[in-house]
Amino acid sequence: MNSRPSAEKEELSAFLCSIGDKVRMLRGQRSISRKKLSQISGVSERYLAQLESGAGNISVAFLYRISKALGVQPQDLLSDQPTKKKMEHSIALIGLRGAGKSTLGRRLADCLSLDFVELNTVIEEQSGMPVSEVIALYGQEGYRELESKALDALVDRSNRIVLAVGGGIVSSPPTFATLRHAFRTVWLKASPEEHMERVRAQGDSRPMAGNPGAMAELKRILTSREDMYQLADATVDTSGKSIENNLEQLVALFR
Repeated sequence: MNSRPSAEKEELSAFLCSIGDKVRMLRGQRSISRKKLSQISGVSERYLAQLESGAGNISVAFLYRISKALGVQPQDLLSDQPTKKKMEHSIALIGLRGAGKSTLGRRLADCLSLDFVELNTVIEEQSGMPVSEVIALYGQEGYRELESKALDALVDRSNRIVLAVGGGIVSSPPTFATLRHAFRTVWLKASPEEHMERVRAQGDSRPMAGNPGAMAELKRILTSREDMYQLADATVDTSGKSIENNLEQLVALFR
């Protein structure tokens, strides 16, 4: 009697179980619910449940979508080696414009003897034009694609840095997942009023110019992104606090 078909079936079952275990483990590490992973990847919750139980025979397309949503490479889900952060000691500051990412990021980098990088600067270096022109020429979709490539380039360098990213990076779940996988992330949180006031203090009156509904729009954006911002490893509420006080909180997180 030939037992090979039975042996192959057992090997395949073990292989599928290992993929399901890796997906479940990565979800846990990133505090992503199955529902959230379904929304990010476009793969149904029912299929994800089958996959994590070892009953789902995953296609190449689904493998790619799930891996990108989790911020890893497809081969990471196939490997029996543990997935580790590439830049474990690097820090990324996220939050809306006016949160203090650039100001605090530079000061934090100095305190920790790290380089400070703004992701938009990398995008401008790679594209050869200001971000405003990138958006004007290619729209938000084109900008998000360049943003993803710029982040991948930073991760590939594997040197420790403090990174400030645009507030809308959470609008691209795969890119945000990559950021959370490769960096220790901190949400710099502030009230809508402080966000607006800080932007105006920087000499930019555009948020309010000719737009009486600007504050309502800002509140809507903050509300729509809040769930994603809360996935950060830590949160520092900068509202009503001095730069020195906020810096002290940040330094304490990483020392």
